[in-house]
Order: sequence, then C-alpha cells, then structure tokens
Amino acid sequence: MHITIKGDGAVEWRQDLPPEEQVESAAARVRPLLLQQEACYYNKALKALNHFDRSPQNTDWIRQVRRVWQARVVETATREAGYQSMVTDTVTGESAELDDLKLALAWIYGDVVHHDTVRRQEAGPLGLQERFRAAVPLVAFIMLHTIGLLHKIQAMQSAGELNIASAVFEEPVTLTSTTVLMEGTMRIAPVGSPAPITAIEPLGPEWKIIAPPPVGPED
Repeated sequence: MHITIKGDGAVEWRQDLPPEEQVESAAARVRPLLLQQEACYYNKALKALNHFDRSPQNTDWIRQVRRVWQARVVETATREAGYQSMVTDTVTGESAELDDLKLALAWIYGDVVHHDTVRRQEAGPLGLQERFRAAVPLVAFIMLHTIGLLHKIQAMQSAGELNIASAVFEEPVTLTSTTVLMEGTMRIAPVGSPAPITAIEPLGPEWKIIAPPPVGPED
C-alpha cells in the first residue's frame, strides 16, 4: 500500500495488485482446499497428520495452524482482523456492505469458478475491483499455508512418520513448455473406418500413410 498525504490534506491510497490472470490461476489451484467435500480439504489434511503423529509438539502445531486458518477463511468463524467495505447510492439510497472475506469469496465463486449467483448478487454493488482487491490477500494466504503444509508433510516423510509413495512428490504438476512436438508416421482413413482399440493393435489396410510429396528433378 502506498499512502500519500497531499498539501491540501487529501490522502491518496494506492494498491498495486498482481495481474488478474495470475490470481485467477492461483485461486483455481487452491480452491479445493476450501471445500469440505474435497479429499484435499485443508482441515482433512491436518486431521490426517494428527492421526500419524500425536506428539504434543505436532498436536500444538496443528491446533495453532487450524486456529489461524479458521479465522481467515471460514465465514462463520470469529474474525481476528479484516475490514468492512460499504457503499451507498446517493440517488436511490440503496446501501451494501460486506467484509473482506465475503468479498473475496464472492470473487472466487462468483467471478472465477462457480458463478455463484447469490454471492455475486450480494457483492455486486461493491464492484469487481473491490471483490478482486479482497481476494488477492486471501489467495496469497491460502497459497502460503498450502506451501507450509507441504513442508510439514515432507518433514514427516523424511522422519519416517509417513509412508507416502515417492512418486507423489515427483509427479509433474506444471508444464515446462506448452509446445507439443512429436515425431512418427501419420495415417489417414476414410470417414467411418474402425479405429484401433489399443495403442499396439495394427491398423487396417484402409489406413494409408501420409507420405511426403515426390521429389522432382530440380529438387
């Protein structure tokens, strides 16, 4: 945040937020951690870690992390911090107010993923920018806690407290290149020709190889 107090007493307050596309991508990736029905729901992961390690140190860590998580992302939990946005239409007298969490969830579920019409309508009078402004720190909070949870799992795995297949930690989750390059033969057949059932089944005679054009004398 950049706050500038001008000579006439006016105050300019500016926030430089990240590109919307980046935040949308991050929100889509971490959204399942917010949903109780998802297997990777954040509190389910904490419960699983507590099952494998019931030491006082781990139990205390889980209790503290859960308290912080609940206070930040659960609408029914007691809020420890945040802000309230209010607007009033001076012509119609219509007013609207929402806290930053409700605004952020309205952006995630109303603008990005689920198109939740109830949340979207409730937050509509405050505008898209206000919803996005509230969503950015919430998405960042979830990302940081996701990374912290991953580090905890890795530490428990290294200590022998977990027995997770190594492939889980090695499986690619992002692309290093979006260029698709393959080499081989290409075949074509008339419409309606039967396709092979498996990758190793031979193609029928109707599948003709696409050959390169003939080379002329001058070529």
